[in-house]
Amino acid sequence: MSRPYNFSAGPAVLPEAVLEQAKAELLDWRGSGMSVMEMSHRGKEFISIAAQAETDLRDLLDIPADYKVLFLQGGATSQFAMAPMNLLRGKTRADYLNTGQWSKKAISEAKRFCQVNVVASSEANNFTTIPPRNEWKCDPEAAYFHYTPNETINGVEFHHIPDVGETPLVVDMSSTLLSRPLDVAKFGVIYAGAQKNIGPAGLTIVIVRDDLIGQTIPGTPSLFDYKAQAENDSMVNTPPTYAWYIAGLVFQWLKAQGGLEAMAQRNQRKAKLLYDAIDQSGFYNSPVDPDCRSWMNVPFTLANAELDKTFLAEAKKAGLLTLSGHRSVGGMRASIYNAMPEEGVKALVDFMQDFARRNG
Repeated sequence: MSRPYNFSAGPAVLPEAVLEQAKAELLDWRGSGMSVMEMSHRGKEFISIAAQAETDLRDLLDIPADYKVLFLQGGATSQFAMAPMNLLRGKTRADYLNTGQWSKKAISEAKRFCQVNVVASSEANNFTTIPPRNEWKCDPEAAYFHYTPNETINGVEFHHIPDVGETPLVVDMSSTLLSRPLDVAKFGVIYAGAQKNIGPAGLTIVIVRDDLIGQTIPGTPSLFDYKAQAENDSMVNTPPTYAWYIAGLVFQWLKAQGGLEAMAQRNQRKAKLLYDAIDQSGFYNSPVDPDCRSWMNVPFTLANAELDKTFLAEAKKAGLLTLSGHRSVGGMRASIYNAMPEEGVKALVDFMQDFARRNG
């Protein structure tokens, strides 16, 4: 029996090949006699898994040597606090761009540690666009500039890296990291929860430039100190070992697919197919400005909202799961991360077209 297509925003679909490999290795990892879940994080078996995962991630993103790669816990939400704890470096102010719900949460948490300058906000437009660069009011004394390249709830995405001068860029890439090539050297810190394009929930990737670590604010716990984590190979305490292992399998799968350039081409095709179906239908609508539509998260509405429940029920019967929009915005949302095959998007489009014919 074929698996249904899961359009969940996160935790999200994983590559089937990765799940099959994890299944095959579940009871006995490569003759060790242990499941990865049972291994000591200090043992040579897991140390080899961890080292290979970091090597593969560095290869995929071409991460420069002067950046540390950390495999942490706490989700991207923990980084809302860890970023100011680690990056203020004696300053008291930071710049934040507000383009959606995750930006708002990052701003709220940062206010516990510093003065936050919201350089611009698209909230008045219901987070359906990105404020024009000429409207941003940046603080020349800001310790760093934070933004969210892709807002999973509203489906707004940057398709460029903003220029903010010498101020270090700090980004929450939970929903876009590894979906395309990336010039890591343009950022001070990149962080991402794993549960969208990387692996299962419980793991957080942090890529941080060397010169930005080692100057935490007073009272920062050692567990939240980037320098302490780097010096201890992300093992100040027991890390999320199994999630780290699965992420490593995903990195190997990505390399086998042709790397991030191949993934970018595939992701662009998937997004275009779905947006074209929406725009050409007359029955569905995308609320997002076409210039900043997300490749990863595609929200859309039906011409008649009273049909929403029927749409979701019939979609589920057709093997198309988790298409309900976020509770704060309603409508529908299809998350089409790396592991969503093109066949899944085609199946969704076919269903949408049939539903519109029958209900339009």
